[in-house]
Amino acid sequence: MDWYSLTRQLFFRLSGETSHELGLDMLGAGERLGLLQYLAPQVANLETEVAGIRFANPVGLAAGLDKNGDYIDAFARLGFGFIEIGTVTPRPQPGNPKPRLFRLPQQRAIINRMGFNNKGVDHLVARVKAARYDGVLGINIGKNFDTAVEDASSDYLTCLNKVYEHASYIAVNISSPNTPGLRTLQYGDALKELLQPLKERQAQLSQQHGYKPIFVKIAPDMSEEEVGLVAETLLETEMDGVIATNTTLSREGVSGARHGDEQGGLSGAPVEELATETVEQLSQALAGKLPIIGVGGILDGEGAVDKVKAGAQLVQVYSGFIYRGPELIGEAVDALAALRANM
Repeated sequence: MDWYSLTRQLFFRLSGETSHELGLDMLGAGERLGLLQYLAPQVANLETEVAGIRFANPVGLAAGLDKNGDYIDAFARLGFGFIEIGTVTPRPQPGNPKPRLFRLPQQRAIINRMGFNNKGVDHLVARVKAARYDGVLGINIGKNFDTAVEDASSDYLTCLNKVYEHASYIAVNISSPNTPGLRTLQYGDALKELLQPLKERQAQLSQQHGYKPIFVKIAPDMSEEEVGLVAETLLETEMDGVIATNTTLSREGVSGARHGDEQGGLSGAPVEELATETVEQLSQALAGKLPIIGVGGILDGEGAVDKVKAGAQLVQVYSGFIYRGPELIGEAVDALAALRANM
């Protein structure tokens, strides 16, 4: 049994959030002591250029695991081609009441209703400045829970102003199911009214700090027609890419299981097919005009390949990393390298 499997068995005896926090602390300690370079498997180079950014490999860490940017250097040691931190909000907020994170090991799934718990954008920026990592860093931004949906653009602009110069790209999270009303921003005029000011501010900030792409993170719980409408708005507002997808509200595959009917967003294996289908629909609607980062249910190399075959240029992992550990990164990179060699 490898070291990660043994550690996971021990951690899974603890509550979801306790083991999450302890795991991150141990990861950070391992990096500070110089141990991670010996524990993490080597990951092959597979350079990939997307949205004008050169990635060491196309497998990244999804937002949500390192919400505050406290563990950037530790994750960098594991071989990710890029790291996305956040979601961060203008002001610190505690998130939803505990318990709010639930593991479903038999289904290789996680349900969370964290609610954008984070230490605020100023803390995150300070942590980014302190990090030694010089690879591709995405910063995922959101709104505070008590900011009215109709005023959401002010929160996103506040975050964009503060993180822009420190990010390789910015991800706009409008798809978490755990902030009331947030997902309504994905539709129609609401989406356009949110994204247009961000595009204008991007143009202003780029004059001083260079051009940083903006990606929009969407939910998997949309019809094909709704996906098409979102794609139209992304093109109209000249966004630079899209991240598909966030967690799902569906309980298909977990309903009736222990914790399976808890409120929150479902991630892991049960969302894989739905997320891949959304990537495929987006790819068709965008017709190659915008890049896609595929995320949702990737637990092995084949899962990463499926996302790319569906139309993604990059992939991200979260729940799969919790269940598989660092070996998933190298496995996914190797699978994508084999796919590229055969294309």
